[in-house]
Amino acid sequence: MHWGGKSESNSRDPADRAASLNAPVQVIDASDHTLMVCQTTAGYAHIGPMDVQTPFDRHAVRAHRDRAAAGTGDADFLVTATAEALADRLDDIAREFPRALNLGYGGGAAARALKGHGGIQSWVHTDLSPAMMAKAKGRHLVAADEEALPFAPEAFDVIVSALNLHWVNDLPRTLVQARRCLKPDGLFLVALLGGDTVFELRQALLEAEEEMEGGVSPRTSPFLDVRDAGDLLARAGFHMAVADSDTTVVSYPDPLSLMADLRAMGETNAVNARRKNFTRRGTLMRAAELYFEAHGDAQGRVPATFQIITMTGWAPLDETATA
Repeated sequence: MHWGGKSESNSRDPADRAASLNAPVQVIDASDHTLMVCQTTAGYAHIGPMDVQTPFDRHAVRAHRDRAAAGTGDADFLVTATAEALADRLDDIAREFPRALNLGYGGGAAARALKGHGGIQSWVHTDLSPAMMAKAKGRHLVAADEEALPFAPEAFDVIVSALNLHWVNDLPRTLVQARRCLKPDGLFLVALLGGDTVFELRQALLEAEEEMEGGVSPRTSPFLDVRDAGDLLARAGFHMAVADSDTTVVSYPDPLSLMADLRAMGETNAVNARRKNFTRRGTLMRAAELYFEAHGDAQGRVPATFQIITMTGWAPLDETATA
């Protein structure tokens, strides 16, 4: 690979939702139980029944991440680069953040890239995937759903996340929960994929499916728009909310290599309305042809665009300011 170049929060209280989960949360070697407000006996974080009104099938998201836990290989390159950019932002802030929460451990790339930055002394790592957590290294490891964070109020000085929260169904609710988990003047610093991500592949697949099968199935995830990101942070109660966007273009030898990387990342289609059977081989081959026809270069390679939206916000010094 070569480097180149809205909705309102639900009125149901998210803190109450996290505290009242019936299903347990597995805490692996977590010695500081003051962080937990959920039951910590054997088991895993609950994922509620699939709601057809929600964009993502969270069971599929978890299954994809469980599968990716077998070994992402070099596919973690994008998470690593994104986490390194987050580390640079932490280093630009003239203060320390002793206790940190990492939302989305994945293969550990973000944890490795962020280690030693921001004056962080202790980490709590979480992931929706129990398989990911079983392979993780660290003192405080929690298999938990980002849509129901199992942590006490004001538990952390900073919350970071590298390319994980774009699979959350109710992002405003998750933002509110995250803000309540932060200490006063705590930092929320996350990066997630934006709507221009792999637009080349999505267009090629839609055209191939229409041509080969006479119809199309949903393949477009309702990604966050950078224009809405800052507003969502402000609505969730964060101060000095800022969102910005960067675009990374990665060169691949062919479209099938991109598809393999997305599978290894756990980033394959998890839209609720998707077609549940496998895509036909003929359709995939035609999509690869269309992809190259539209975007291939003189060297026989194809580009893949990844839009990274970074959101930054601060928990208020006075919690009543968000009431």
